[in-house]
Amino acid sequence: MEHGWDPRQADVLVVPGGGYARREDPGVWAEMRRGTLPRALEAAPRPGLTVAALCTGVMLLSAAGLTRGRPCTTHHRARPELERQSGVLKNARVVDDGDLVTAGGITSGLELALWLVRRELGADAATGLETMLEYEARGAVWSRPATPR
Repeated sequence: MEHGWDPRQADVLVVPGGGYARREDPGVWAEMRRGTLPRALEAAPRPGLTVAALCTGVMLLSAAGLTRGRPCTTHHRARPELERQSGVLKNARVVDDGDLVTAGGITSGLELALWLVRRELGADAATGLETMLEYEARGAVWSRPATPR
């Protein structure tokens, strides 16, 4: 990394994917082999931080142990591996499990961004962003049911 990052200063940490179909540099497989990024991600969670990933960036979260036993999704080609690594796959473009939010393949990144804006800033902000982007959110969002008080 040219510049460090400090998850202690963030409210949301978003991990992109890419390069999963090839095993060499650059890409997710190379980062998993190196181990630096998965170790940093493993150490990142804390109260108040939302860790999000899209596409095969979810596999970096899996390598860090962050998806184990948790509802999640990823790019369709990586889903079998995510399930083998104990992720609880949900059939949705975005899966919101509170402090862990994951999104499927490439264009699901737009869905992830719109969902996080809706969740954190409200429906009006998300609708305004859709208008600015000239993109309308589509597809399913799975969200953990609220716990009764």
